[in-house]
Amino acid sequence: MKVLEIGTLIAGPFAARILAEFGAEVIKIESPDGGDPLRRWRLLYQGTSLWWLVQARNKKSVTVNLKHPEGVEIVRRLAAEADVLVENFRPGVMERLGLGWEALSALNPSLVMVRLSGFGQTGPLAGQPGFGAIGESMGGLRYVTGFADRPPVKPGVSIGDGIAGLWGAIGALTALRHRDATGGRGRGQGQAVDVALYEAVLAMMESLVPEFDVFGFVRERTGNIMPGVTPSNTHTTRDGRHVIIGANSDAIFARLMRAVGRPDLADDPALRDNAGRDARRDEIYRILDEWAAAHDEAEVLEALRRAEVPASRVYSAVDMFADPQFLARGMLEAAQLPDGGQFHIPRVVPLLTMTPGGTDWLGPPLGAHTEEVLGGLGYAPDRIAALRQAGAI
Repeated sequence: MKVLEIGTLIAGPFAARILAEFGAEVIKIESPDGGDPLRRWRLLYQGTSLWWLVQARNKKSVTVNLKHPEGVEIVRRLAAEADVLVENFRPGVMERLGLGWEALSALNPSLVMVRLSGFGQTGPLAGQPGFGAIGESMGGLRYVTGFADRPPVKPGVSIGDGIAGLWGAIGALTALRHRDATGGRGRGQGQAVDVALYEAVLAMMESLVPEFDVFGFVRERTGNIMPGVTPSNTHTTRDGRHVIIGANSDAIFARLMRAVGRPDLADDPALRDNAGRDARRDEIYRILDEWAAAHDEAEVLEALRRAEVPASRVYSAVDMFADPQFLARGMLEAAQLPDGGQFHIPRVVPLLTMTPGGTDWLGPPLGAHTEEVLGGLGYAPDRIAALRQAGAI
């Protein structure tokens, strides 16, 4: 499968990353003037972002100046033989370049074009800029994140962009299935996949919409608890560590109460279902807080393990590198830094038994594959040199 990626930063490149990790040939179009800004985001190693090395793994970097007509022609030729094109420009930009859906689908009727944007390709906000933070806010996630007596808080990662990227990859694969069912590459029916960041977030918001529509209930910030689902909370141990305990099924709740020395609550008929427990959540959480505060983290986790109650310390990267589960499943994959040193990156997920994904190479230097890809299109070396001289690549 050949994928053409025309985008920067997070959402679009993340969707293409998933396809690259499972074997697609992903050709990433970058500006000759510095390339994707993600190359310089967060912590840099010898001038290159470690995030970039993971986000662009298995991708081919081709530098093309989209402001140059011959650069646009290169993209058209690549799109003509692509299975999927992923872009995350503001709506209208691709059309102004002559690379919109109408133009490209006429060129390649079986093309699947994945379009990620803040607000989608239509509607009154379509032309407005929108990053993941705006999608998280408009999609409802920020409103319910944090504590009731404080302003909404940001999740610790760019989760809105990541969610949109996942929906983009799912949309691409769904559209490819339709293409294959209607004739396959070159003959089947392509389509556009329209992913709006705010809608991608909204799709994850559980029962927020129907609860408001039916009952007028507005879900508010509740800190670490989830009203209506009890117990599920964070508790601080005697040695100052934080442990998540999730015991919101009937049988697990009974085991938890026995583990913390409260068999009376395990056998209390009023607490045998979630509704009864939620009505008394303050009492239950007070008991669990007091129990955790009287024991060190290791004791808490061991007692809950024996009782078969879902629980976990709140992991930092330090914990991940030492955890037997991470190590047993190879979740921290060894890789080589550009200077030959070794470091670790997240393993490709999900794990497939017959066709697992993997890392063939890390995010490449800017333009590392320009000659290779253009040569594959039939451009001779002297023509490539001329294009470079003219500023088209």
